[in-house]
Amino acid sequence: MLQIPKLATPANSGAAQLIPAVPAPRDTRLDVYRALCLLTIFVNHVPGQYLEYLTSKNFGFSDSAEAFVLISGLSAGLAYGRKFVDGRRLAMTLKIWRRAFTLYVAHIMTSIITLAIFAGGALYFGRQDLISEINIRPLVEHTEQGFVAMVLLGHQLGYNNILSMYAAVFLLLPGMLWLLGKGTALLLAVSAAVWLVAGIWMIVPSNFMDEGYWFLNPWSWQFLFVIGLVCMTHVRRGGSIPRHPLLVAIAATYVTVSFFWVTLSWWNIDLSYGLPAVLTGFDKTFLSLTRLFHVLSLAYLLTVIPAFSRLTRLRLDHPLVVVGRHSLAVFIFGTILAMACQVLLFVTGKHPVWGSLLVVIGIGLHFAYAYYLDWLSGLSRQGAVPA
Repeated sequence: MLQIPKLATPANSGAAQLIPAVPAPRDTRLDVYRALCLLTIFVNHVPGQYLEYLTSKNFGFSDSAEAFVLISGLSAGLAYGRKFVDGRRLAMTLKIWRRAFTLYVAHIMTSIITLAIFAGGALYFGRQDLISEINIRPLVEHTEQGFVAMVLLGHQLGYNNILSMYAAVFLLLPGMLWLLGKGTALLLAVSAAVWLVAGIWMIVPSNFMDEGYWFLNPWSWQFLFVIGLVCMTHVRRGGSIPRHPLLVAIAATYVTVSFFWVTLSWWNIDLSYGLPAVLTGFDKTFLSLTRLFHVLSLAYLLTVIPAFSRLTRLRLDHPLVVVGRHSLAVFIFGTILAMACQVLLFVTGKHPVWGSLLVVIGIGLHFAYAYYLDWLSGLSRQGAVPA
């Protein structure tokens, strides 16, 4: 945030013109958690190597995708929560939709580059079986329909499905902010109802090329985004997240049970009791309650336990902070890099050691690219300073 400078008066007008507003220290916690999510997503998008077994999906019901969307909701509350007011709603709506369009373009761009990477691998290495990977085959067999479907978000490639969901949620953001202005409880109630209805009746955008549907349903995932939006808006209005021993105990117990459930493979235990799968299952597409509660429990513990706050308050030039500060660009870079790693791992026999080496190199490239973006931003700021 920027400190608001005093209005210029005859006594201080010269100082007001010479001394700019001083930025308050940036809270790096969201940057750090966002960076950890981005790196984890990259590792998970290169399956068949050892580092994949160390990521959060192996120790609980939710994974980095849920954490990323929750953080995105928090960031949206920070960026737009206090600006969507009378007289500015149209301008903010257009600004938000422009961001949604940017996300859409980024999704199409990464999808096309993914196609080029796999097609190039098939040609260069003589491995036509690469075309059968990550849902590419329908585009090859029905090219005209396939490209139209991809542009209209009716066909998604494997590991290229987060940005499309995120863009769809951003299209809904002005409506969320309008409801938030009417009342926090109203927004949460409407969002929860949409999540529940979508999960029970399986309301989800369809794919054109087959009988499937989007891997991440925006009607379901918007609820997690809204929770983040509401929490950040609440804090920005002067509220706080209560640190109650009972809530801490419940969250810690659930996280612990989830850990043993996943690590000991208790998937054969049936606790559904005839209830809808969205309430008792572990489905990722419709964001089942088990996954939702797990990511919220983790987030609560990370928020209210002081040690985690101390660990994530870092210098602005710390590698994790730099990566998190350039989240969209780094995510696009990581997606493209993961697709290239998949091809290299595929043509070398999917050896896990070779795959682990590729991932380690890829993580290093993430940091290098983020620092390059930071350096580029610094040049732009220097160029904007008047002579």
